[in-house]
Amino acid sequence: MADLIEIWPVGIQERERKMCRPLRRAGLEMVPDAVPDGTMPVVWGYGREDVADGFSHRYETPRLVERLNNDWYDLAVSSGLLDHRREFLVMLPQGIRTHREALQDTHWGRRPAPMAWTRVRLLERWDIMGRGAASAFLGIRAGHPGFSMMALDSSVYIGCSTGEIGVDVVAVRHPDRSKGILRQLEWLASWDGHFTDRELQKRIAVWLAGRAPSAASQSGQ
Repeated sequence: MADLIEIWPVGIQERERKMCRPLRRAGLEMVPDAVPDGTMPVVWGYGREDVADGFSHRYETPRLVERLNNDWYDLAVSSGLLDHRREFLVMLPQGIRTHREALQDTHWGRRPAPMAWTRVRLLERWDIMGRGAASAFLGIRAGHPGFSMMALDSSVYIGCSTGEIGVDVVAVRHPDRSKGILRQLEWLASWDGHFTDRELQKRIAVWLAGRAPSAASQSGQ
């Protein structure tokens, strides 16, 4: 398996208590050390032309969490996010910092925790947009989710963002074939800034180098 995510540098019991248990309460069972080889390290910089499907709900929508959960599952099934075992990838911090803490880091100008894909299995009982958003690294609070997910074969990416007036969820099919996304990844791999994730940059560079012809020549066509 690709070394896209490492065992977090915390004790097993601490990781179980602070990360694995909240994820299970949200209905996600972690599958450790099982990210497929050749997985795209991150999906970033997609444009409108890349979005194949999605949905939006304003915060005042009645039964917001229920609507978000139902629409997320319909999108996950129709887009092919879930495999036959209901497994997929979710971007999680390499550590035990929550999504809320990561946003606070950004707001206060601190370097956020490195992120990487983790393989998870969707359990029979789940609540991605409620418990997941509230306490399992998938948002700020119930009804205010934020996450990145991808199919095991990298064929579809689903991103969720929390805005000023509502929640937006998009599905991008075959992000590894998007010229716009590839151009943005090349820029990200060489960018030198305060929030630069050096390990992620290395993974992006290795992944791009493994493509033939190069992403640069593809994007310039």
